[in-house]
Amino acid sequence: MEALQFSITVPQFAVLSVLGRLSKRLYYQGPLATIRLVDVPEPVLPSPDWVKIKTLMCGLCGSDVSLIFLKDSPAASPFTSFPCTIGHEFCGQVVEVGQNVEGIKSGELVTVAPHLGCATRGIGAECRACSMGRPANCENFAEGEISPGLFIGISRDLGGGFAPYLVAHKSQIFKLPQCVSPKEGAMIEPLSVTLQAVLDNMPGPDDQVLIIGGGVIGNLIIQSIRALGIGCPITVAEPSRFHAELASQASANHLITDGDILHHTVRLTGAKAYKPLLGPEILMGGFTKIFDTVASTQTLNADMRVLRTGGVLSVVGIGKEVKIDLTPLWLKLQTIKGVYCFGYTDLRGKKEHVFEIAIDLVKQKKVSLEPMATHIFPLEDYRKMIEVNLHKGKYKAVKTMVRFT
Repeated sequence: MEALQFSITVPQFAVLSVLGRLSKRLYYQGPLATIRLVDVPEPVLPSPDWVKIKTLMCGLCGSDVSLIFLKDSPAASPFTSFPCTIGHEFCGQVVEVGQNVEGIKSGELVTVAPHLGCATRGIGAECRACSMGRPANCENFAEGEISPGLFIGISRDLGGGFAPYLVAHKSQIFKLPQCVSPKEGAMIEPLSVTLQAVLDNMPGPDDQVLIIGGGVIGNLIIQSIRALGIGCPITVAEPSRFHAELASQASANHLITDGDILHHTVRLTGAKAYKPLLGPEILMGGFTKIFDTVASTQTLNADMRVLRTGGVLSVVGIGKEVKIDLTPLWLKLQTIKGVYCFGYTDLRGKKEHVFEIAIDLVKQKKVSLEPMATHIFPLEDYRKMIEVNLHKGKYKAVKTMVRFT
């Protein structure tokens, strides 16, 4: 079967680090491409605890794009193995069930929490993260019976969603009700990411929230806050007029489209600006909760300057190394939280996975996912899909997906 596979060598990396500046297309077409269609064997069940799935829809994540363009930090490389078939936002139909799997039947529509924690790796004694109910933050991503990988899609031994078939461990499977479409099913993963981010930095009704970035994740953070019944004011900083308008439709109260976050914070929150001898202003007062889906040097430094005393900054975006002035951190007693994936919670009075909450919110029509899947491609058109992702404003794209027939 054909699969969209990522691979890189040291010489290839060295050449792309120079020539890639001249043309981004070198990363996904031609002899230097990091991503290409290849023939791979159809997967078989690794053990009786696994399920085989026929892929219906798979979304292209921002982390997939970063992988293709080699934008990830080397610090994550011990927890990745390649060549690997990418794709971790997907849904599909069960076609084979292992003997030890209960409650899942062939023919059912499912989605998959892609994290590769202790249970999927066959490690009996759970690590601290898995025992805390956060298997997506497992301490054994490079251990056990599976090659290194944080999640399905970046592990050499397990194929991802950009292939007609894949396998998943029984602990990763979540059944979808009939009212949930395949497009929505493929977006349960990014919705769960944003729900977990909000649960980890839960705003109250009187909080003033700033979201940096109005793309898929930023939009879903807005929807997650509203779906949880929180009516606090939300401001979104997003340079794209198209995505800013979508943020407004998702119930954002204020938009910042000119990049001047500091001065707009003064206007919106009543904060007071102070001018240092050198560098940008620092504010007293400001936003109480910030979710940064970009996480660049520029945005993180701005975040800390507009975050008020005792405020919490959630770093949702994943990027390379950044340079930060820590003065606001100690001056204003701020908290910076790492945010990654999802786990278990007792939000509704019982222990359940965030995927279950996300699926229920979609079922209740409290979030709108289907309209976000704006561009659908066959697998062989993956280069066009990447092009659209590089120019989302031009194509008015939100989430791009591959459909399998």
